[in-house]
Amino acid sequence: MRLYFDNPVGRILEHPDGYAVLQYHPGPRKLAHLQAYLTHTGRLLQLRGWNKILGDQRLLSPFTEEESKWIVEYWLSPETQGREVYGAVLVPHDVFARLSVNNLLHEAKAAALTYRLFEHEPDAVEWLLRY
Repeated sequence: MRLYFDNPVGRILEHPDGYAVLQYHPGPRKLAHLQAYLTHTGRLLQLRGWNKILGDQRLLSPFTEEESKWIVEYWLSPETQGREVYGAVLVPHDVFARLSVNNLLHEAKAAALTYRLFEHEPDAVEWLLRY
């Protein structure tokens, strides 16, 4: 895998099978760093013509209310994505982070994102490669 972007939020990798891998770092985040991270993810998908993401959120800290609002209103909006995106999400180990991810994805049902939550990476990759 090739590194595409890295900041305090996490790393974005290009997988040779045609999808982006988002590996979140643990700990608190600044909204500007999260915005840059997800904006670069969108650019990578557009640049490569991809529509698949493997989101490794196992080390993720809970999203703040401000982060959740921005993700739902901007990142997950159909207008931002412009096309359907498939996301296989490896759920956080932290129970509060897991709840924040579930709440965020529940709020974003109208988004252009088809997602599924997974405990194990091989299962997530298998599902993602179907699309």
